[in-house]
Amino acid sequence: MDGTLLDTEPLWGRAMEEFAVKVGTRMTPELRDSTMGNSSVDALTKVYDAALVPESGRDFDADEAWMVERVLAMFATDLRWRPGALAALDLVSAAEIPMVLVTNTIREVTDVMLDTLGRERFVASVCGDEVEAGKPEPHIYRRAAEIVGFAPGECLAFEDSPVGAAATHAAGVPAIVIPSAVPVPPKPTYSYRESLEGLTLDDLSAVFRGK
Repeated sequence: MDGTLLDTEPLWGRAMEEFAVKVGTRMTPELRDSTMGNSSVDALTKVYDAALVPESGRDFDADEAWMVERVLAMFATDLRWRPGALAALDLVSAAEIPMVLVTNTIREVTDVMLDTLGRERFVASVCGDEVEAGKPEPHIYRRAAEIVGFAPGECLAFEDSPVGAAATHAAGVPAIVIPSAVPVPPKPTYSYRESLEGLTLDDLSAVFRGK
């Protein structure tokens, strides 16, 4: 969702920069890159670590609520599609291929963004706070495959971040990777595109033909 379908990464970046200042550190480019695509807990933990916040001072619930409030305020006025994303969703939907929205974003935020994406496009959605551990662990993609009743290797994922792509690889799901802000190191299960613009059904089937 974030960075693949919707151009939300710059907005999350602004919220993360504000949070870093809030806890007494600076959001360096390296720190921001390391949090890209993370679950809320993982992203907050990395900023806490950078700010040397002791365990006793880490209020995950309150700080996650603060982040949610900030990003939803920004989403209300500046939520944009990634290039080709809307056409890609229409393509897959018209082919009657079941789609599951898989995101590390928590359910509270995802439900708001589904109003823009069109929740009717998806047979289900799985969020990072609904599995044992979010990306880069494989649980979220394995759950999505289970929902549609296919083996992971028979599914196809779209990802933009190293963390998200790593989750597909760990789950055994082939992926089309469209890097949005951070380069994604190659894996044998990844295919690469510069954007979703011009995507065809043949592009999807080519992944399973090994091309």
